[in-house]
Amino acid sequence: MRTMQIAVKLKGWTQAVAAVVLVSVLAACGGGGGGSSSSSSNSSSTLNGGSLPASPTQQPIAANAANTVPITVGFGVKGVINIPTVSVTVCAPGSTTNCQTINNIQVDTGSFGLRVVSSQLNSSVLGALSPITVAGGAQLAECATFADGYTWGSVRSASVTIGGETASNIPVQIIGDKAASTVPAGCTGVAENTASDLGANGILGIGTAPNDCGATCANASTATTYSNYFACPGGTSCTRTAVPDAQQVGNPVANFATDNNGVIVQMPPVGDTGASSATGTLVFGINTQSNNKMAAAQTFTTNRSGDLTNSVFNGTTVQAFLDSGSNGYFFADSSLSLCNSPYTGFYCPSSAQTRSISLVGLNGAKTTASIGILSAATLFGNGSNFAFNDLAGQLSGSSSFDLGLPFFYGRYVYYGIDQTPGGQAPYVAF
Repeated sequence: MRTMQIAVKLKGWTQAVAAVVLVSVLAACGGGGGGSSSSSSNSSSTLNGGSLPASPTQQPIAANAANTVPITVGFGVKGVINIPTVSVTVCAPGSTTNCQTINNIQVDTGSFGLRVVSSQLNSSVLGALSPITVAGGAQLAECATFADGYTWGSVRSASVTIGGETASNIPVQIIGDKAASTVPAGCTGVAENTASDLGANGILGIGTAPNDCGATCANASTATTYSNYFACPGGTSCTRTAVPDAQQVGNPVANFATDNNGVIVQMPPVGDTGASSATGTLVFGINTQSNNKMAAAQTFTTNRSGDLTNSVFNGTTVQAFLDSGSNGYFFADSSLSLCNSPYTGFYCPSSAQTRSISLVGLNGAKTTASIGILSAATLFGNGSNFAFNDLAGQLSGSSSFDLGLPFFYGRYVYYGIDQTPGGQAPYVAF
């Protein structure tokens, strides 16, 4: 997830390859309804001689079961477009009363683990979240690196409830609870330690990995150079450290008592020129309840991070990924015109465009996905819309193809969490 504010600065996300989120500078009010489209027609003025592929039309199920929670796209914290959010309840470990529900937590299938901005937690809950320590009693902190920034904060134990599912006593990152003076030299870029910087009150990483780093941070041989984690004796003088999997920031879904093998992200269809808001459903578990049966046309096994590394776009092998934390499609295509300021970095073709990518799983499964692209300037011309299914931007010189939130509208997208060795391989499906 990478974010961008018009004419202000770039902001980052938690995978190695980035996508973009735009903050509207136009006066706007977030709507409340369930995925209503403000414009769904293929008007000649909008398409300008071009064409768009047919949009998928699946509707989300009602979020009225224990293994579901509503997803909302709207104005949110700061008027950021295409930011899907849920409410998350954080409790002191072992407590059912010292709890707080935090709204506007971004749903990010491209990262792993819960991160909450410290200023959004009241003093009672924050003070009761036990700091995790490493050898010698040093406090554990994490620099969660983004494409062009980072979140810095302590790692603490918390119980996390989403919908009716609870992950007890898991490591979470508390963003911005440590002074800027404690940021270690190895943590560089733009600090994104406030809700304003993030455009959300936190990030819920629910992708295909059970934790956010794995062997790279667990093994001393690699951790000394590449670990996201730092030991801070006395809360300062932080240095990189190896951290076992159990102490790494954990994917809450993988730690649920039940319905813990994956998620389904269900978003409603939206019109070609966007919608004021959209309400979907996040479903926990796959083939564990009557409401989460696997009904995808095809399943693609991935690497641990959910990447389809053998995909092909314009004759070139690319790393493709389906990331709800990205607000658009992001890829390199020199044939598409780029926007002028203030929409720099987005595509502004003179007519509607269609592009296709061949998605290839590690299991050899293949399909062709076609995406539609309208000029970002046209889409943002209506300042009251926050949900778009045909927004695209550039990843300069990139060998990656990011299928961001526009791909999710009108689809059920499945994520199987890595349970190897001995269990299911990570996968995506739709």
